[in-house]
Amino acid sequence: MELAHSLLLNEEAYNQLGEVQKAEFVFEWLKFLEKVLLATSRADIREKQKRIVEQLISLLNSSPGPPTRKLLAQNLAILYSIGDTFSVYQTIDKCNELIRSKDDSPSYLPTKLAAVVCLGSLYKKLGRLLGNTFIDTVGNILKAMKSAESQGRYEIMLSLQNILNGLGAAAAPCHRDIYKAARSCLTDRSMAVRCAAAKCLLELQKEATFMWSTDMDSVATLCFKSFEGSNYDVRIAVSKLLGTVLARAVISKQGTAASRQNIRRVSLEEAMELLGTGFLRGSSGFLRASGDMLKGTSSVSRDVRVGVTQAYVVFVSTLGGHWLERNFATLLSHVLSLVSQSHPKAIQTQMDAVCCRRCVSFILRTTIGSLLGEKAQIAAAKDICQAIWKLKKVADAVMSEGNLETRPGPADVAASQHVLVCALQELGNLIYGLGTTAAPLLQDSSAGILDNVISIIIHPSISVRLAAGWCLHCIAVALPSYLTPLLDRCLERLTMLKSSSEAVTGFSFAVAALLGAVKHCPLGIPHGKGKIIVMLAEDLLCSAAQNSRLSLQRTQAGWLLMAALMTLGSSFISHHLSRVLRLWKCVFPISSKDLETERSRGDSFTWQVTLEGRAGALCAIKSFVTHCDDLLTDEVIQRLLPPLPCAIDLLTQLSSIQKTYGSPLKTPSMIYRQRLYELLALLPPEIYAGSLCVILKELATDLTASDIQMAASTFLLPPLCHQDDLLLLSPLLQETDHRFIEEQLLLGNGIACGSLEYDPFSIYEHGIEGNSVPKPLPPMFSLISSATRLFGIVCAHVGETQRLSVLELLLDSIKHSKASRQQVVQLHVLSAFSSFLKYVASSRGNLGSEEIKRPALTLLMGALESANPLMRCAAAEGLARLAQVIGDGSFTAGLAQVSFDKLKSARDVVTRTGHSLALGSLHRYLGGVGSSQHLNACIGILYTLSQDGTSPDVRTWALHSLSLIIDSSGPLYHVHVESTLSLILMLLLTVPPTHAEVHQSLGRCLNALITTLGPELQGNSTAVSALRTSCLLGCAVMQDNPDCLVQAQAISCLQQLHMFAPRYVNLSSLVSCLCVNLCSSYLLLRRAVLACLRQIVQREAAEVSEHAVILAKDSREDLIPDASIREVGLEGALLNLLDKESDQRLCQDIRETLSHMITSMAVGKLSFWLKLCKDVLASSTDFTTVASVDTTQEDEVDKGDDASVLTCRNDEKYQPIANPRWSTRVFAAECVCKIINQCENSDSAHFDIILAQEMKERDSRNDFLVLHLADLIRMAFMAATDQSDQLRLSGLQTLLVIVRKFATIPEPEFPGHVILEQYQANVGAALRPAFTSDTPPDVTAKACQVCSAWIASGVVSDLNDLRRVHQLLVSSLMKIQAGKEALSQLYNESASAMEILAVLKAWAEVYIIAVERQKKQTEKQKQITKTVSPMEENARDVSSSIDGLLGLVQTDLGTLSKLWLAALQDFALLTLPSEFASQLPLEGGAFYTAETSENAKLHYHNSWALILHATALWLTSTGFIVTDPDEGATNLSRPVTPTTMCQGSSGSTVKSPEDVYTDRFHLILGISVEFLCSLRSDATMESITACLHALQALLDVPWPRSKIGSDQDLGVELLNVLHRVILTRESPSIQLASLEVVRQIIYAAQEHVKEKRRSAEVDDGAAEKETLPEFGEGKDTGGLVPGRSLVFATLELCVCILVRQLPELNPKLTGSPGVKAAKVQILSEDGNKLVSAALIILSELPEVCSPEDGAHQELDEISLLTAITVFILSTSPEVTTIQCLQERCIEKFKATLELKDPVVQIKCYQLLLSVFQYPNPAVSYPYIHSLASSIVRKLQETDKIKPEDAAELQAIQEGIKVLEALVAIAEEQHRAQLVAGILPILISFLLDENTLGSASTTMRSLHDFALQNLMQIGPQYSSIFKNLMASFPAMKARLEAAIKSNQESIKIKTTPKHIKNSGKNSSIQLKTNFF
Repeated sequence: MELAHSLLLNEEAYNQLGEVQKAEFVFEWLKFLEKVLLATSRADIREKQKRIVEQLISLLNSSPGPPTRKLLAQNLAILYSIGDTFSVYQTIDKCNELIRSKDDSPSYLPTKLAAVVCLGSLYKKLGRLLGNTFIDTVGNILKAMKSAESQGRYEIMLSLQNILNGLGAAAAPCHRDIYKAARSCLTDRSMAVRCAAAKCLLELQKEATFMWSTDMDSVATLCFKSFEGSNYDVRIAVSKLLGTVLARAVISKQGTAASRQNIRRVSLEEAMELLGTGFLRGSSGFLRASGDMLKGTSSVSRDVRVGVTQAYVVFVSTLGGHWLERNFATLLSHVLSLVSQSHPKAIQTQMDAVCCRRCVSFILRTTIGSLLGEKAQIAAAKDICQAIWKLKKVADAVMSEGNLETRPGPADVAASQHVLVCALQELGNLIYGLGTTAAPLLQDSSAGILDNVISIIIHPSISVRLAAGWCLHCIAVALPSYLTPLLDRCLERLTMLKSSSEAVTGFSFAVAALLGAVKHCPLGIPHGKGKIIVMLAEDLLCSAAQNSRLSLQRTQAGWLLMAALMTLGSSFISHHLSRVLRLWKCVFPISSKDLETERSRGDSFTWQVTLEGRAGALCAIKSFVTHCDDLLTDEVIQRLLPPLPCAIDLLTQLSSIQKTYGSPLKTPSMIYRQRLYELLALLPPEIYAGSLCVILKELATDLTASDIQMAASTFLLPPLCHQDDLLLLSPLLQETDHRFIEEQLLLGNGIACGSLEYDPFSIYEHGIEGNSVPKPLPPMFSLISSATRLFGIVCAHVGETQRLSVLELLLDSIKHSKASRQQVVQLHVLSAFSSFLKYVASSRGNLGSEEIKRPALTLLMGALESANPLMRCAAAEGLARLAQVIGDGSFTAGLAQVSFDKLKSARDVVTRTGHSLALGSLHRYLGGVGSSQHLNACIGILYTLSQDGTSPDVRTWALHSLSLIIDSSGPLYHVHVESTLSLILMLLLTVPPTHAEVHQSLGRCLNALITTLGPELQGNSTAVSALRTSCLLGCAVMQDNPDCLVQAQAISCLQQLHMFAPRYVNLSSLVSCLCVNLCSSYLLLRRAVLACLRQIVQREAAEVSEHAVILAKDSREDLIPDASIREVGLEGALLNLLDKESDQRLCQDIRETLSHMITSMAVGKLSFWLKLCKDVLASSTDFTTVASVDTTQEDEVDKGDDASVLTCRNDEKYQPIANPRWSTRVFAAECVCKIINQCENSDSAHFDIILAQEMKERDSRNDFLVLHLADLIRMAFMAATDQSDQLRLSGLQTLLVIVRKFATIPEPEFPGHVILEQYQANVGAALRPAFTSDTPPDVTAKACQVCSAWIASGVVSDLNDLRRVHQLLVSSLMKIQAGKEALSQLYNESASAMEILAVLKAWAEVYIIAVERQKKQTEKQKQITKTVSPMEENARDVSSSIDGLLGLVQTDLGTLSKLWLAALQDFALLTLPSEFASQLPLEGGAFYTAETSENAKLHYHNSWALILHATALWLTSTGFIVTDPDEGATNLSRPVTPTTMCQGSSGSTVKSPEDVYTDRFHLILGISVEFLCSLRSDATMESITACLHALQALLDVPWPRSKIGSDQDLGVELLNVLHRVILTRESPSIQLASLEVVRQIIYAAQEHVKEKRRSAEVDDGAAEKETLPEFGEGKDTGGLVPGRSLVFATLELCVCILVRQLPELNPKLTGSPGVKAAKVQILSEDGNKLVSAALIILSELPEVCSPEDGAHQELDEISLLTAITVFILSTSPEVTTIQCLQERCIEKFKATLELKDPVVQIKCYQLLLSVFQYPNPAVSYPYIHSLASSIVRKLQETDKIKPEDAAELQAIQEGIKVLEALVAIAEEQHRAQLVAGILPILISFLLDENTLGSASTTMRSLHDFALQNLMQIGPQYSSIFKNLMASFPAMKARLEAAIKSNQESIKIKTTPKHIKNSGKNSSIQLKTNFF
């Protein structure tokens, strides 16, 4: 392929290739040529132009494939546009000649098509340069079209579109001809041709004014015709044409062109009337009403209606948001009129009405939702409300009595119902989207929204009542503060109007919808509402029988309320469960006998009521099982069971009851069946095991019932097919932006869409698509759906014989049913059986006996050859699951063989598609299906099928199946990769673009191949390189495909390639492709773009961003990306898309992409990102005055000061997002927090203003966060004061982050101040709104957190300034003091607990800081006092001003302390294990109620730690001595609860102060120990630190210390807990805090021991001191007992700290002796602190022990000396050489040397040896100088005092070793002196011959030791030795005698080895040296 990269085609290389490779080579060359032409100079191109043109024309003649011809045409056009144009006319003539050719053979067709494409491309590029040649060209092309087949017509239309585009107005002479030709193509039988014609006409209407004036009606009629039988792509293209033409007509009336040319003007009303005609009458049009139409029998086909609906949306979108704002009222009345009584035909059946309503809702939702800003949406909501009010008046008039003449009749009300449904649903959706920003709308009394919606709830139509309920649901979810008032209002009306049937159903729907909203509102509703609803429901059910007129409605309402209540979860239900179960039990007869009597008694109406009641009860229990599964204990299940057998019995009798009482029971009995099936599917089958066979029989009957005539496969089968296989089917099954209306086309004309009135019980369920209204299917289809699901479960649990017989029964019923019904029955049976297989496979069950295989295969094989493609899909999936369940290789091989045989013989499309998919499915579920031979056969067949030119369907299915095989075969497929890749490329280059589905399957194959190759694609070998090139080539071909879904495939293939081989993917072209499709009208393409972007920005964010901007700046006209990229980069464009997009998955991808970009780039492009966020948030500033401004007027660039943003928004040249929605603004605020965090991890200059300014001056490109502080504060302020509660929360969070990060940065211009100080007014203003009475508790809670952080930060030092924020906290404290009654009753009790605890936590934080500051101040003051005593007075003044914060808190401390203690007691109760639940107070705690305790736990967990710390500080400040135990009660106006601490409740005994203090002490200690001893992984640092600080504070005063000191077990437990904390938490701050607590515990113990000693002395004053008992651990406690000893626990803990910091202390860890003079490890600052703290604690321990005996003294000496030595060796010389330290150490060694104990002496000598050998002389020399003489003296004394035992001997030996080491260390000049000192000592140890024999073993050993050492020293220092011997003859003689006797003793032993070793050596040495 590298040979293809040249300006001219390399013909030599080209001619050597085969046909397929030639096509690839040409495509690669053309791709290269396109790039290179744009980059080459004009002169170079002209030089070779002639040759290039010849080559391109010759390729034109060689039948190029579709992608090649397109590229070829583009290259020709580019070549002529850059080079000379003189030969272009010849080229045009040549093309025209090719088109005129009479050759009609298929092989010549590609050349003709290529000529057509070339003409289009040339005219598009060169346009008017080509003069009038176009007239002939167009004529020629149009003539060719008459005989062209569909591909020809398709290419001609696109070519004409290009010609029109290039020529513009100059093409006027041909406009009419082209129009005529395109008209016929717009209704072509080929869908691709229709699309192309629509595009051509869309281009034509730009210049051909007649299209939107004189011929507008006929264009409209033509479009309506084109919609008939259309597919999704056609509807998109034609609706775009129709909408644009009409919009053009409406706009033109304002222009001057119309008046000049005297063109017919079209008003808005006419344009809409035209669309309305299409919607209501379809393509029969308004020009001639056919007979059918007049008779009223004809119904508009759904595809026309859906097409027109899309055209409405295009029409409005083209006119734009500003136009919509101005004309909304007109549009609304027109659109609503489409479903009003003025057009009864559109809504003559329920089914039509539902479909039309969907269309109307879609028009409103899509236009209002995406085009209007929030302000305009509020105005639109008022208009909708107005419309509802007008219709309500009509309904009121009907319901009121009055003049019968003028009164509208019931028909009018019935007809207006659909308008109301649409209006109410859109109003709900609007408010839902606005969220809490809709608050002003609901507060506006003139709009009266709530009153209007509530008053419409009693409308006569059930659909309207349901829509009103749903509207209230949306309002409640959007504005949670309205949920409880609305619920109260509806409950009140329901209770009052119990005798009106409309009110009972209407308000019960409303209550149910509101209860369904609770799960979307985190703040919930008051718990008491549950009781009210249960009682009301019970009342309705009990009173149903009293009034037959209301029986049905009350029964339904009662059970609906019960079922809806279940969605609130177990905390609401557990208290009412017994009542619900009692009602459930009563609703069914107790025995089958009672059921019999019941049958004989009733009539049609009573049965209707009964069935309604029982269905409702089943639904309530189903809801209970779904939402309260944690309450399903064995006991509850036992209580649920009794009615079930009876419910199932009734099932079997329903058909006979229905026969008896006729059709009114048809729907109720259907609903009853469905409800029972749904419940049974949820319950474990064991519960109804006895009835399984009965149920199975009933299910079989339902599945084959004779009254279902419509096959609705599209709702039954998709869940049973594999999701990937659905891509083969109608694109409608895939997700699109138009899914809401396109869905009705899936179901076919005879089937109704889902709608709320089919199942009112679904009103409380969560809508599947987020906010959209639930859409249950009609009862019949819902029944079949639940029956198939239950069949799967029941069939898996019955016996094998029943399973077999039921299957055979079902097969028989398929066989015996007639034509159209046969398909229905087959569909139902297949669904049921597939459901069974899916269930068995997922539960790893088995199929049963062999006989079942036969009917199973009959069913599946039959369906595999069904005409319905969905059935074929489901059957293929079923076959594969069957093989999976059977799990037998030979059976699977047999299945595959059947498909092989069928595929070889069959020629029909159905068989070939079904069996090819079956092969793929088998592979998917069973891996490689055995042998490679099998795989080869499969691939061979699929290769052949994929080249079947006769049927695109066969190709599509075969290729899809191939992709499944590639996916599942994994490495086995590697041998086929090359052949498959060339097949894919060959097909991509030859299959016509009109067969888009084939290309989509090819894309899936390529994707699977890339995944299979995986990381191998990075390789450099030739083979891998060729594969990689082919993959990239395939992607390039797909990228050029006109079909959007194929482009999506191309992008996901490139994404895979980028993941595996990023170096080889051209990022620039990939990013350009992504940017161009960012705003595609196809959802799946947008999703692919975002999924790919999300992946690549994780690795290359900056590059992606740069490529996007470059592309936007120099983009060609055919590649125009989203215009905003040019202005605000890709990041801004993504934010814009996030604002417009409604697809949740896509929005999530956008958010993640932007987050990744912030992570990689925010620090580098700081100003850019902050400006982006600021522009988005700036729209928050003035919600009521934001007007959308015409951008042309925005000329001035912002040069003013920062404040201008707050006042004016029209100062930016380009607004990235006009009026962004609140959710986008919330995301922008979150982005600001992310940016701050990124800066924190980057450069310290971001938080240092002086450094930042310096670096900015050095290089102006430097940018730092601190320089943008004003913007950050402003953004936080704008967000925190917005209408939207979510945005307020985000704004407050941002403010909190800012305060925490910037609080300590000093202000350089004003020393002593910080930079945040100047923003205190902004902070105060941002916080104030959060403390108003109507603010939700979560916002107030967050604001409290900011308040305390602001006060604690120390930014503001002036008391008066502090008071502003402090006052906010005071107000909230007063609010919570007023007790539960004063707190908001709008939300759940746990929400008020959250608010109270947030307030208490904030106060706690402020109090803690105040105490800390006072402590610091006091210390400072002490220092000042010490140094400058005369200034004492001034210091006192300073203190009083600093003391101010504490003074502020002090006033409320009495109240606070009580509330804190109460909160802590609540927390203690809530953290008790579940086994103590029975002991908890029944009514709850001080701040939580028993029912909401679970929800409240979380809030207590978030706040307890700081409250604990504050309480401990307060108790410390009182010293546990409160004069009045009830102090502060005067300030406490909240009611006293029994759980509130230290207050006697009612008449119980009053506790003594001592008991009160003890309780408080144990409360704090208990909470701390409980928390610290079982630290969870999610325990925050803040909590642990606060807890340890609380313990420190507690032990700061004597009373608690005495408690700990006197209870040793308690102390040990605390120490063990702290030990665990140290082991599990590495943080130095936590470890230091823990050690401080340890120190205090030891201090407490010391105090206790001293106190005991003192009191013993006082008590025993007369006795002598010796007889006093010895207090403390040790002697009388039996030593230090692990687990009981305080000292032992402390030692463990301290050693743990020391060994962690100094691993060398533990030889096991270091693998070497404990003390060694290796390289010393330097401790960190924290390490030093920890070691120091641990050593201090160790030094305190002896005082806790009993007084020492002499016995342990030596041990202590040794330990002490060892410690000193470790200190000398491991501490740096700067420390060890300090004189005073050194002298003390030397003294200690000296003193120890004098001790008599040999053990101590041994250790002393050993330690000194290591000190003397220390490498640094500065350390060792002072010790040598001071101690050497002492050692010598000590050893000289040995002569007098002989050693008596081994220990004394060893001491002498160790001493000698030290001296010898000194000789080695000493400098040369001192050595003689030292040797002279050692030799006499050694000789003095020698014994003469006489004494040697009688000497003790110790003395003999000493003699031998001395002799040996002398023999070593002699040779080493011979000269010194000789001189000494000469000087002292006596010594010489003694030595010689010893040597002689030694030699003799050796001779006696005569072992040659010994002689050789010792004797001989020494004699020789001595002779040579001395004698």
